[in-house]
Amino acid sequence: MYLIVGLGNPTEQYAHTRHNVGFDCIDLLAAELSVKINRSLHKSYYGKGMIGKEKVILAKPRTFMNLSGQAVQALMHFYKIEKDHLIVIYDDSDLDTGRLRIRKSGSAGGHNGMKDIIRMTGTQDFTRIRIGIGHCPGEMDMADFVLGHPSGEERTLLDDAFSRAAAAAIDIVENGPDHAMNRFN
Repeated sequence: MYLIVGLGNPTEQYAHTRHNVGFDCIDLLAAELSVKINRSLHKSYYGKGMIGKEKVILAKPRTFMNLSGQAVQALMHFYKIEKDHLIVIYDDSDLDTGRLRIRKSGSAGGHNGMKDIIRMTGTQDFTRIRIGIGHCPGEMDMADFVLGHPSGEERTLLDDAFSRAAAAAIDIVENGPDHAMNRFN
């Protein structure tokens, strides 16, 4: 069984902001897999489905971004998910808008949601799909940037990135992270 988590902040106020690209990607993946995100437990909204012959859980933490590890750790513990079957999808302001980067391991890179996941799970060794949201303009506060809504052109690039990230998550489950890295990075 795989756990695929998209990071974001709950509540309508944050819907479709740059920081919520993980949620947007999970919504797209759920639609593609006909999974209903209709359960609320373990500090997450989640649903269960299949990718090929593999069971998957698609989740969006109900915690705010900086406490994402609480939700991820609770789901991993309850469903006995091994670290190599965890996939986290999240925003990255160090990547150009719409660019994907898949890694099997690594640091949080300054992302508070990832810091909490690493702290709560006790490992950096899990697959992550980073979605580029572009670089914060120098005169703008980083929090304002990530919590802002992308422009029309940015939204088009991000919508395309969500499709590729969803395909990458499926590829990781079916063929492993190395295959997905060669195909999508």
